[in-house]
Amino acid sequence: MDASGSPHDARYARQVTFKKIGLAGQEKLLSSRVALVGAGALGASIAEQLVRSGVGTVTIVDRDVVEESNLGRQSLYTDEDARTRLPKAIALARHLTQFNRGVHIRPKVADVRADTLEEIIGEVDLVLDGTDNLATRYLLNDWCVRESIPWVYGGCVGATGLTAVVIPQVTPCLRCLFRELPPIGATATCETAGVIAPIATMVAALQTAEAIKILVRDLDAVRRGYLSIELWPFRMATVAADAVRAPDCPCCAERKFVFLEGGARERFITYCGRDAVQVVPQRRGPPSLDGLAARLATLGDVTSNGFSLTFRTGGHDITVFDDGRALVRGTRDPAIARAIYDRYIGS
Repeated sequence: MDASGSPHDARYARQVTFKKIGLAGQEKLLSSRVALVGAGALGASIAEQLVRSGVGTVTIVDRDVVEESNLGRQSLYTDEDARTRLPKAIALARHLTQFNRGVHIRPKVADVRADTLEEIIGEVDLVLDGTDNLATRYLLNDWCVRESIPWVYGGCVGATGLTAVVIPQVTPCLRCLFRELPPIGATATCETAGVIAPIATMVAALQTAEAIKILVRDLDAVRRGYLSIELWPFRMATVAADAVRAPDCPCCAERKFVFLEGGARERFITYCGRDAVQVVPQRRGPPSLDGLAARLATLGDVTSNGFSLTFRTGGHDITVFDDGRALVRGTRDPAIARAIYDRYIGS
């Protein structure tokens, strides 16, 4: 759907009345192009706020499907979305369209990798982070710094959230302050620490506020440093508000984009909050979901929605997407996930 909104639309009246945005700012929002990577608790809330604010084009990228465990904290998704295991990007786009048809929503059911990122995201003015893993964030940092595109980082676990803005060549990038990925198991996840809905909603609101400042070109108002929030008990702190770009940063200073070059690419990703491993196949090219469904129907329960196929057998189930990726549930062991994938889908 093409953007057809007007800054004079009644829906934007209160926003236009806010002097920091005004009519000129609303026009900028309506002409803006934003990519949102991840459509979980953070991403779904960010997407709703962007679309209600009148951001002209919103590309939503997510590799996962809606499950019942998502419904307690991820806005807009429904029981029906979970029952049919609809891809999150598709489900979210359908719901968003219902309350603002004047913006262009581009759902992308895909995995963001070094070799797919540019094609999936396209030309944008800003990138927002709604992901649940650090490797993807470092990849986004590489790409945004290389392409001189601002991006807004956000993450939450338990009742704690962290968010920051990266404006290439202006503010420190992710690797200025956090040079390398931490060792596996060194940081808490929503699997080990849980997560509550209010922290995701709050971090998403903070990310969206900074995004709007950038899109209306009020860069002086953009928050500097990393904002840390703890809701239980409540505390808030800004970290490194006066930090400058590290002169020896391998990314923004030396311009060595190792994550884009594939040096840190993951072929297996263990999902936050549940026993599931993503498998990226060796072969390229989309599978025939109809043909796969017919072949697997004699071996177990198969559900297909046109965008993905879920096959259940024994203690595991496999969701295969139309780009060939698969989520293997019931294990956190990549070797077991690969064996199950090879057994039923093929390598």
